[in-house]
Amino acid sequence: MPDIINLLPNTLANQIAAGEVIQRPASAVKEMLENAIDAGATNIHLILKDAGKQLIQVIDNGKGMSDTDARMCFERHATSKIKNIDDLFNVRTMGFRGEALASIAAVARVELKSRQEKDEAGTSITIENGQVQSQEVCQTPVGTSLSVKNLFYNVPARRNFLKTNSTEMRHIVDEFTRVAMANPETGFRLTHNESDLFHLEESSNTVSRKKLKQRIIALLGNSLNDKLVAVSEETDFIQINGFCGTPDAATKTRGQQFFFVNNRFIKSAYLNHAVKGAYSQILSKDAYPMFVLFIDTDPSRIDINVHPTKQEIKFEEDKIIYAFVNSATKHALSKFSITPSIDFNVDASIENLQALNQPFSAEKQKATKDDFLYQSFTQKGQAHFLPKTNERQEWKERYAIQDQLDVVTDEEEVSFIEKKPNYFQVNNVYVGFAQSEKVYLIHQQNAHERVLYERYEQAQEHNIAIQKCLVPQTWELNAGDAIIINELMEEMLSLGFELEAFGGNTFIIQGVPADVPSGQEITALEEIIDHYKFATAKGKHGKRERLLRTLARQKAIRAGKKLNEDEMHELVQQLFACQFPTENFDGEKTMIVLSSSEIDGLFHKK
Repeated sequence: MPDIINLLPNTLANQIAAGEVIQRPASAVKEMLENAIDAGATNIHLILKDAGKQLIQVIDNGKGMSDTDARMCFERHATSKIKNIDDLFNVRTMGFRGEALASIAAVARVELKSRQEKDEAGTSITIENGQVQSQEVCQTPVGTSLSVKNLFYNVPARRNFLKTNSTEMRHIVDEFTRVAMANPETGFRLTHNESDLFHLEESSNTVSRKKLKQRIIALLGNSLNDKLVAVSEETDFIQINGFCGTPDAATKTRGQQFFFVNNRFIKSAYLNHAVKGAYSQILSKDAYPMFVLFIDTDPSRIDINVHPTKQEIKFEEDKIIYAFVNSATKHALSKFSITPSIDFNVDASIENLQALNQPFSAEKQKATKDDFLYQSFTQKGQAHFLPKTNERQEWKERYAIQDQLDVVTDEEEVSFIEKKPNYFQVNNVYVGFAQSEKVYLIHQQNAHERVLYERYEQAQEHNIAIQKCLVPQTWELNAGDAIIINELMEEMLSLGFELEAFGGNTFIIQGVPADVPSGQEITALEEIIDHYKFATAKGKHGKRERLLRTLARQKAIRAGKKLNEDEMHELVQQLFACQFPTENFDGEKTMIVLSSSEIDGLFHKK
């Protein structure tokens, strides 16, 4: 039998390795920015074209490279960070595996220009398909300029898997935000298609709490200015610094949760749970607190070489880290009178953390007529969604609910909506009533989500009334959220939100749907973005479908909301007028129906 095992050509091996390290333009951006940080740069300029598909260029004022190093940096496993096995467990720099530039060069056209301060001239190298095309002397400023053009040009299958420009830009902004947040003393600039998205000024080399707060606000938005609580605890074993958000800074996604270990961004569901636990008494289960936390510990106590992207690490004493993070967050919240009395019965290494026993006072509930349930169940709140017709007379024929639910059998039963049976509510979650020897139990949130979803779905057929703002409002967003709004402008208008781009990350609110209370325009839009990101993270639906689900989930009444009898009747009436009343848009049940025989069976009666 002939031999069948062969060594892969270097070009193919590099392309395979690139699949692990460089998955999309954002992956290349991360590696290039981290190399600039490792080079000691104090100013870094990221230039993009076509969301990085056409061009990714990073210009830094770091220490630059010699002619030999400029050539060697594109070889696989070539690194200045590791010389022996002990170095692997004491790494504090960002890049160290020696695969990033080799992987990028294998799937793009690359040009590098670099000069050290001691040299009068620099070096220029061009690489295509992993092969050096030229290396020559050039005039260039001190530092390095790395250009990556036509990413995945030679791997068309990989390029075809890239998403829309707005999606790829959101991933790039995420990576840029993490690196810029971890280095608040460094100046960063992000330019996309010749327009600046970020311009963050360089500051002194000393990192301060004030400087970090300014960087967080610059990256995540001015809305956080009064919602940040300082976290600062230190022991001989571990130090933690940063900020956590007040309860009103919480969101429906984890998009504003940042952990840095020894200044490296990491993803850790374990530590996220530790922070979430500190908010357990002041946040609902479906809300995620905002935080930016820096953990500093001996690098020999962690292993960062467990994933190609280096965003997952292992802790030597993970339970101690968990307890420390949880207690430090509780301590910070208690100092600002945000949490109730807290028990700090934890590991001895953090016994010095003390909680202040100051209870949290929730805001009073608004009057019933101000809440959304009342607004959505009035003719004023609904007139712009549905045509005014006498639908009840033709209800059976139009909706054929008996085929799905087996509840409508004759005209007498159809009229139960008009007869208004006695309703009851269970745990402020379920609406119940009895009719024609059946008991109906309806999940009020799922039911209202179905009602609203079908109304928004009909928005293109029935114009939604737009309430013009007496004074147009200026709405400033962070770069990531601005990308989302730009992507959704057309769909937002069809649903009653009239927005106008005003340059940069700023928009003018010209009008909103008639059911948005005056003064709540920006709040409503911010909630839409939050829910939209949640819908994006959960599924793969198109953007309009995600927006419809976002609006329905945002405005639906919540489980736990007490309803009066009229509101229960109105909700049931509207649910049974839906085309698909038995499930919400996620396939979750809206109701359970028990016949008298089924109820007898539960009691073992025949």
